[in-house]
Amino acid sequence: MKKVSDRLNRLAESATLAMARMSRELQAKGIDIIPLSLGEPDFDTPQFIKEAAKKAIDDNFSHYTPVAGLPELRSAIVAKFKRDNDLEYTVDQIVTSTGAKQSLANVCLSLLNAGDEVLMPCPYWVSYAEIVKLAEGVPVEVPSTIDVDFKVTPEQLEACITPNTKMLMFSSPCNPSGTVYTQSELEAIAKMLEKYPQIYIIADEIYEHINFTKKHFSMGSIPSMTDRTITVNGVSKGFAMTGWRVGFIGAPLWIAKACNKIQGQITSATCAIAQKATERAMLAEPRSTTQAMKDTFLNRRDLLVKLLKDIPGIRCNIPQGAFYVFPDISSYFGKSDGETSINNANDLCMYLLNSAHVACVAGDAFGNPECIRISYAAADDKLREAMKRIKKQLEKLS
Repeated sequence: MKKVSDRLNRLAESATLAMARMSRELQAKGIDIIPLSLGEPDFDTPQFIKEAAKKAIDDNFSHYTPVAGLPELRSAIVAKFKRDNDLEYTVDQIVTSTGAKQSLANVCLSLLNAGDEVLMPCPYWVSYAEIVKLAEGVPVEVPSTIDVDFKVTPEQLEACITPNTKMLMFSSPCNPSGTVYTQSELEAIAKMLEKYPQIYIIADEIYEHINFTKKHFSMGSIPSMTDRTITVNGVSKGFAMTGWRVGFIGAPLWIAKACNKIQGQITSATCAIAQKATERAMLAEPRSTTQAMKDTFLNRRDLLVKLLKDIPGIRCNIPQGAFYVFPDISSYFGKSDGETSINNANDLCMYLLNSAHVACVAGDAFGNPECIRISYAAADDKLREAMKRIKKQLEKLS
């Protein structure tokens, strides 16, 4: 009898990857799909980073490295954290991994025991809940709505704290909502958390450089949170290096050592060539490297928000970072075109995929079932055509 593990059965397939798979299947049949489901910049890696990788190949960086990464890379990450985030780490407090997703998994596997609860402000990135489940923890959703820009308050978080609460996990800028927590908002959350020293914080800052506010602020720079915060980052988004697969953490030393131990038994170090490319990215002045891409994303955000506001029944906030919009589409629930009935966000996404040939992701997987996520990591003409198709198909629902 063919039977997978109970562990696997408890996990859901990634909603974003599932939609990407369905999109590819339709494209393989010759259907013109506009894919707005994946979180991947449509830019090439900067040339100077590619040159560093080429040099690393010529210099024979083709051997195993320390599990946590090359010392020179970790030194560059230490300098980056100090320069950009006012975070003080030593080299031993840095662990590089095969993408920020592995960094998150390392931390959860290192800290969580069976039954430990993890607070997750909604919306949250799709893999958070499944990574927590894999570590035998319990995801605890802390709801928010579009009316408050998808932000949660210290009071809402505190109301969800129990004796089993072990961790708070959040991203800012947020995937999928684009929400950015301000310094004062994070300081208020930190003040509340001072009463609960048993709670650790995972601050996912992977979209740090795609931030349309004046300044990114790191939770770990708050003195009372320094010894309790694990800052997760990487090069996938800000440096358009998704395929290079490099993420990293800065953490209290004992947590970094624990993550090093976990990683040493699963993957060991990430690719040595990618590490040298990342070292070069970390040493670069970030504004000169990332500004043009950020400006492009800001223009696309403004375009997409404008187009969405022209579609009746869609409510949209104005994201302050990342490259997604997360509109509330619940006004279409209960409607039909005579053949297809829309009962939830997943129904709507499948309707748009099959009839408008536009791929989006249902908000259920992010903790907000009344919304869908639309990526604007696509050219302006693609965004205009996608919204034109969506508007046309939604007009058929009544």
